[in-house]
Amino acid sequence: MTEQGILLTEIRNYVGTLTFNRPERKNALSPELLLMIHKTLEGWGLSDEVRVVVFTGGSGKAFSSGYDIAAIPTEMNPELAELMKTHNPLELALNTVAQFPNPTIAMMNGYAFGAGLNLAMCCDMRIAQSDISVGMPPAKLGLVYHPEGIRQFIEVVGMAKARDIFFTGRTYKDTEALHMGLVDRLVQAAELTSITYGIAEEIAANAPLSLKGTKKILAMFRERVRLTEKQIAEADRLIGEAFNSDDLKEGMAAFFEKRKPRFTGR
Repeated sequence: MTEQGILLTEIRNYVGTLTFNRPERKNALSPELLLMIHKTLEGWGLSDEVRVVVFTGGSGKAFSSGYDIAAIPTEMNPELAELMKTHNPLELALNTVAQFPNPTIAMMNGYAFGAGLNLAMCCDMRIAQSDISVGMPPAKLGLVYHPEGIRQFIEVVGMAKARDIFFTGRTYKDTEALHMGLVDRLVQAAELTSITYGIAEEIAANAPLSLKGTKKILAMFRERVRLTEKQIAEADRLIGEAFNSDDLKEGMAAFFEKRKPRFTGR
């Protein structure tokens, strides 16, 4: 196990493991953590040592509570600092997870919300412990979620269920999360690690060229669901409109005050 502070990495039996290590922040995805995920996967994608990647939140109650908008990157090396100038860390990391050349598994040890759930949806498989809770709360906060993230949900659960997930902002628990397609398997907490790594090692034992080739072909089908440049510009306008709204301020205040928001549509 290699410790890099907020991200722990390990490679064993051709299975690479990335463990989010911010328990004090419920494994919220800070810009620094997201860039470290990107850089690690970028290196592993060029290595013959890694045929499967497992993402986990470790032994705590959270897989990831979402994007940490309050986090300010500190003590980054020059390479990561340069990336911050030219890329949105969240979209960069999520796209890197989605485009990783080998199979990926989200081992969901605990709850996952917002961008944390989005990261799990970018994985090829999601194995969760039986008391899992997941959800996408942007509508409850007054936010419009970025289009690539919405597309990643549509790709996994379909348009109808994506509407349910984003319009209601509900929290889905255990079998309901399974029914919605947000997780693929539910297992007892005590068996989560053994079952996940059993599947990971089974996959890693298969022919590397077959794994990469199959994943690449699957990705070709995904390319059919893409927005045009004009549509992306309109999506950016809608996101900006919501970001500058009074409703966002009310949504954030209500969240921290643990009360129901009073939205006005302005």
